[in-house]
Amino acid sequence: MNMNMRILVVDDSSTMRRIVKTALKNIGLTNVVTANDGKAAWDVVQNDTIDLILSDHKMPVMSGEEFLIRVRGHEDYKCLPFIMITAESFRENVLKAIKLGVSNYIVKPFSTEQLKDKIEKVCSAPCN
Repeated sequence: MNMNMRILVVDDSSTMRRIVKTALKNIGLTNVVTANDGKAAWDVVQNDTIDLILSDHKMPVMSGEEFLIRVRGHEDYKCLPFIMITAESFRENVLKAIKLGVSNYIVKPFSTEQLKDKIEKVCSAPCN
């Protein structure tokens, strides 16, 4: 895992963004930028060099699912590792996200170790 990778954390909850940033810091990943919805996150992706996206599923303005569709629909970002963070483990939501091209997903609440494992998996996986 590249410890200098630039990570985009997207969540409408400032508390959740802080929790994810703290977990990333505990792993040794400190190059983090945040956005509070998919629309703001899309602006970041287009104007910054992002190596990994950690996005909430349910957000106002543009949901994580809509953001994922936009990311996967753009040639430059179709292989960008994208982990969906969700409070719901509803099978249909997870299956839909997988169909849309999510790299992996994690259910809240999660441990730092679980987050680390997911990041290692998606960052070492080849792009399809």
